[in-house]
Amino acid sequence: MSEHNEITLPPSGLAEDILTRFMGKAQQELDTTATAVAARQEEKLHHLVTFSLGREEYGVDIASVQEIIRATDITPVPGAPVHVRGVINLRGKIIPVVDLRSRFRLPAVQATDAQRIIVIELKGKRLGMLVDGVSQVIKLSSATIEEIPEEAITLDQNYIEGVGKLEGRLIIILDLNSALLLMGKMNIQ
Repeated sequence: MSEHNEITLPPSGLAEDILTRFMGKAQQELDTTATAVAARQEEKLHHLVTFSLGREEYGVDIASVQEIIRATDITPVPGAPVHVRGVINLRGKIIPVVDLRSRFRLPAVQATDAQRIIVIELKGKRLGMLVDGVSQVIKLSSATIEEIPEEAITLDQNYIEGVGKLEGRLIIILDLNSALLLMGKMNIQ
């Protein structure tokens, strides 16, 4: 069924005046629709690989992730920073492995079968991130991601890009540039 719209004729009764009113109303409806469509298109989807460190869940942009491998055969490197667990040989390439627990100043845990190394490529460099376990690949819309309040972090924790909300879970989204590439410049004890 179609709606019945009444049109009040202007005092002049001219077709031009009637069309002007009609076109004005139609333009308003188009503008409203266009604004809603633009808002939906602006809502960007973030594809993340999620992983755990203790009870917390973290996410990194899937575009940075090269592969995920078992956490075996990490060779310690004498004199390496505390948060660098060592190196691995991945198909002939030597890749440093960063222990994210150590990097984020979390207590150490015993090695488990669930531990994984997430191999990422960042600014032309390959690095491995040792994590407690890899969860899944998810999609989050921009609308579900919020910045973390400045009061909640210290200056050396600027590696948090935001916090995503998904089905009652909070996912800490990492800025890999800050979390990994700047780590050599920091004095972590």
